[in-house]
Amino acid sequence: MSSTVKITIKSLKWAPWVTPVEVSQATPAQRAAMQVTPSNTKVSPYVRTLALDPESSVARTTLFNAIMYVKGGLGRDDRELGALIASGVNGCAYCASVHARRYLELSGRHDVVSRLYTQGLDSRFDARTQAIVDFCRALSGHASEVTAEQVQALRDAGLKRHEVVDLIHAAAIFGWANRLMHTLGHAVAA
Repeated sequence: MSSTVKITIKSLKWAPWVTPVEVSQATPAQRAAMQVTPSNTKVSPYVRTLALDPESSVARTTLFNAIMYVKGGLGRDDRELGALIASGVNGCAYCASVHARRYLELSGRHDVVSRLYTQGLDSRFDARTQAIVDFCRALSGHASEVTAEQVQALRDAGLKRHEVVDLIHAAAIFGWANRLMHTLGHAVAA
């Protein structure tokens, strides 16, 4: 299976299909929801779109932040690689771009991102990276096809049990997040 989306580190924008909340006209609940942002950094059009349903936005973003930004457990770079691979499988060019840049920034692994960019998900990597790519690719494609051998490859690569669980969470939330982003908007050139 080849990548369903061209993975790039080029910055993309995300444009919603619906009109997002205007910060100046937001209700108190929407303002409170917009304070809980992915990465806790900015109020993007995506955050303003999620704020249309503030209760869901807070629940979604709290879970997202707990999976992607919690201290301890699997390294943040490996979580970003899991998000990148899931986004590639799910065809979310915007998320793949964001997480390719984050992975590169955190890991310094130009070789991995370059191979994903030029050769897609069929690229070959060192044993540890390959184990993460294979596992997240299988989990994101057809979760029932994840094999015991793929889990053992992660363990052989040095991941502890709780780190495998963290990787499952990172890939799984992008199975959901990618589909939500596709439903609510689309990637456009920056």
